[in-house]
Amino acid sequence: MVAAEDEKKDAPAAKADDNNTNTTNTNNGQKYGKDIFNANDKNETWYHELIEDGLALSYRVDQVYHRGKSEFQEIEVVQTTPFGRLLVTDGLMQSSECDEVVYHEALVHPAMTLHENPKRVFIAGGGEGATMREVLRHPSVEECVMVDIDGVLVEQCREHCPFYNDNAYDDPRAKLVIGDAKKGLEDYPEGSFDVIVMDLSDPLDGGPCYQLYTTSFYETAKSKLKPNGILVTQSGCASVRDAQFVWSPIHNTLKQVFDNVSGYTMCVPSFTSEWGFNIASLDPAKPNLREKGMNEVDERLKERKLDTALQFYDSISHARMFSPPKQLRKLLAEETRVMTVENPLFMCTTDTHVGLFEKK
Repeated sequence: MVAAEDEKKDAPAAKADDNNTNTTNTNNGQKYGKDIFNANDKNETWYHELIEDGLALSYRVDQVYHRGKSEFQEIEVVQTTPFGRLLVTDGLMQSSECDEVVYHEALVHPAMTLHENPKRVFIAGGGEGATMREVLRHPSVEECVMVDIDGVLVEQCREHCPFYNDNAYDDPRAKLVIGDAKKGLEDYPEGSFDVIVMDLSDPLDGGPCYQLYTTSFYETAKSKLKPNGILVTQSGCASVRDAQFVWSPIHNTLKQVFDNVSGYTMCVPSFTSEWGFNIASLDPAKPNLREKGMNEVDERLKERKLDTALQFYDSISHARMFSPPKQLRKLLAEETRVMTVENPLFMCTTDTHVGLFEKK
């Protein structure tokens, strides 16, 4: 290592221009690096997601199933080489065929497992249908209401990605409503639900969902929960680099409303990041999920015949999710920002994302 560093000291710096051959590497004959964007001998389509200035993710697209725009957002369904079928909205990947089960089981089952007898569940968002699929695995559920604002997205997922809902919409316990999730929840009487699952797009400046990450909405959600009710929300990227943007502020915002709040994370490979969630309970005496015994998690899953049905979630995965590293625990402990309608926080603006581009 020292010798290699010494050799680099006298080497001229490579320039990032079209004549620089050092930006192209080979791995078993496969090109990667700059030439993958500049090659003139290929006619390929790439999904290109601009994360921020200087950082982007790109995947080769084998087929485009749908590309269009609803009243609320741009929607793309594409087949990619590394992650299978992707759902993309406003240039941001929402889920992938390869590992959507990791995200959806991580979002749904901790809250559903913590609740002793979840009968009525409200889902805000969840247009793929996979969140409803996971909720309905619990045999105690009598009704699951899902409200998503974008009917076009729901129909495109049903047509092109049926593995997401897996016939969940045909379950007699399922109630699908196309409309505003905020208004949909407000229309229910107080104390209507055992569990509320927030499966929304990230809070984007210009996006449709940012107000559903604020204290005013969480106050509404709190009033619709039964006394032992639980709310869980996806909370954006939770890597040590990016968790400060919305994961920790959402956690602190929930703490202004709920007595018992825990942040947890799980790696979702297609997101190329650790992903964040926050769970909140009305009962201050309810044990924190982080402290919930592994045996108790497995016993409850076994009682519900879910111990073999789930692909990802069990007591060991549970312990890992609720054990974020020291840096993230410190971030949660020191967070002071609160997200309000007047002073929201955003992941980014929707116009910073590119979506698909084609090689000619």
